[in-house]
Amino acid sequence: MTLATSSRRAVVVGVGLIGGSVALGLKAQGFFVSGIDARRELEQSALEQGVIDAVGDDLTAEFVFVCVPAQHVVGVVDEIVAVPGRRVDVVITDVCGVKAPLSFAISDDRFIGGHPMAGSEQLGLSGARGDLFIGATWVLCPTPRTEPSRYAALSSLVTSLGALPLALEANDHDRLVAVVSHVPHLLAATLMRRAVIGAASDGALLQLAAGGFRDMTRVAAGDPEIWPDLCATNAVAIAATLEAVITDLTSVREMVLEGNRTGLFDFLTLSSQARRALPAKQEVPTELVMLKVVVSDQPGTLAEVTTIASDLQVNVVDLQIAHSIEGGRGVLQLTIGKVGSTALSEALTKRGYHCFVEELR
Repeated sequence: MTLATSSRRAVVVGVGLIGGSVALGLKAQGFFVSGIDARRELEQSALEQGVIDAVGDDLTAEFVFVCVPAQHVVGVVDEIVAVPGRRVDVVITDVCGVKAPLSFAISDDRFIGGHPMAGSEQLGLSGARGDLFIGATWVLCPTPRTEPSRYAALSSLVTSLGALPLALEANDHDRLVAVVSHVPHLLAATLMRRAVIGAASDGALLQLAAGGFRDMTRVAAGDPEIWPDLCATNAVAIAATLEAVITDLTSVREMVLEGNRTGLFDFLTLSSQARRALPAKQEVPTELVMLKVVVSDQPGTLAEVTTIASDLQVNVVDLQIAHSIEGGRGVLQLTIGKVGSTALSEALTKRGYHCFVEELR
């Protein structure tokens, strides 16, 4: 197939729910998107539905998104980087919910691990939406070998899809996502299984499943195919979180059996307050400033600066690099919300960075 000429090009490997949504989002930004999937019928379906523009690889693509189950990511990336003739400044990323094993196994500096915190109860390509990532956090995991220009390009692209990039060290990502994603999914599946077992002897049970139960078990409707791999690759963090939850549930069980009204009230009050205090869906700040950070050309600088920003819950809306003509140093230009800019500037100064804030007009 002869590829049409387009100013920007990308490849999506795996055109299911997330891959299809990435493809649609990229097309909305003017990209010519080629798609690859191990299931040939899915490639053709994605082409016929207009999710992708062509089937197959594209060595001229700026970005390659690997959207396959966790156990296949390393193999797919190895195949991609081994193809001769690919453009030298390509950025390769993935969307897998586990990052540390991939960062350890993939040493090519063209790869930057990613994880969009978005999904749907819809399964497969039929659930793909170009607006799926609007307002979602998109975790990026730069490493000491990550080139600032590649990170800047990927971060900017993620932002253009409506997401908010968040830099995390890979091990931190896996530990945190076990608490907010992996274990909640397993708990929802456990509750759903308990209801199904109960309904076998009490037919009215599922008819009693009102809003609260449906809200708690909503994620259990997600694609079960990806979860065995995720659990296997993040087993330690998931097991530790499950152990903590089991301890908490045991304590609740004892309070119920003992009729400990005060203990239950305190427990539920704390949980209620914490739930109400959860941050709303994030939006790009309206008041922006540019934080300029003078950096040396040393491995790991970008990863350190961006993860410090994440620790302080400062979203980096855009990132650019200005290189010094003397070489060996440059300036990271971080576009961030005005709220939080002072804290980030002070934190970076304590780490030895020279930085200053400019108002954006």
